[in-house]
Amino acid sequence: MNVDLTGARWFKSSRSESGSQCVEVAFLDAGVIGVRDSKNPTGPALVFTPGEWDAFTASLVDGAFNRK
Repeated sequence: MNVDLTGARWFKSSRSESGSQCVEVAFLDAGVIGVRDSKNPTGPALVFTPGEWDAFTASLVDGAFNRK
């Protein structure tokens, strides 16, 4: 998916601490969602469809990515 990110408004979680390893999220045109590394804002970004984003965030809430 090729998406223009030049006008994206990126934000971090309110729980993000200064200097921490974080991701930033942007809600983009056509309903897609961008995710990037906050320490490398000019680097690559991942782009998710709304369905992919919903599945990802539901998995987070369900603990699917918790380390055992």
